[in-house]
Amino acid sequence: METRRSGAACAVLVSLWCMAGFVTPASAQSVITGTIKDTSGAVMPGVSVEAASPALIEGSRSAVTDESGQYRIVDLRPGVYALTFTLQGFNTVKRELELSSNFTATIDIALSVGALEESVTVTGSSPVVDVQSNVKQQVLARDVLDAVPTARTIQSIGQLVVGVTLTTPDVGGSRAMQQAYFNVRAPARRRPLSWSTA
Repeated sequence: METRRSGAACAVLVSLWCMAGFVTPASAQSVITGTIKDTSGAVMPGVSVEAASPALIEGSRSAVTDESGQYRIVDLRPGVYALTFTLQGFNTVKRELELSSNFTATIDIALSVGALEESVTVTGSSPVVDVQSNVKQQVLARDVLDAVPTARTIQSIGQLVVGVTLTTPDVGGSRAMQQAYFNVRAPARRRPLSWSTA
């Protein structure tokens, strides 16, 4: 009897140990990447790139450009980031951007020769476009969800997304008990796609 109990205990411990090997910590998938060149178009290795944000536990993450002038900062959480590009003998360039989840932001910078104390802050630039993924994600803030009169169902929240309509419009939960389908216009295929959530 004692042998069976010890065998069962060993089996449970081995199972837990195996499952622990498959558990990986959750991490954000957002990335900031790009290429740094000088004003003549030549790539610049050795440039320090720092991404600082309150969204990061450690406060900031940094990278250094490789021999092809490219840098990559991975596993970033959604939030507002302040990027600083520095190299001795060149002007320091600062750039701010808001990073959403599962997004690859490509930030290419051109550094110009200047004094060490000079810095350039880029403002009013064009919006960042993810050129490596065709997925668009958006997080609706709690104040927006509380302000909009919806039924708090997946259908009523889903119709807040631009381009999404319901087969049975639900205003304030008046049609919450009826089966509804999402209709999404796909520009590439030029016809609506439908799926059921019920």
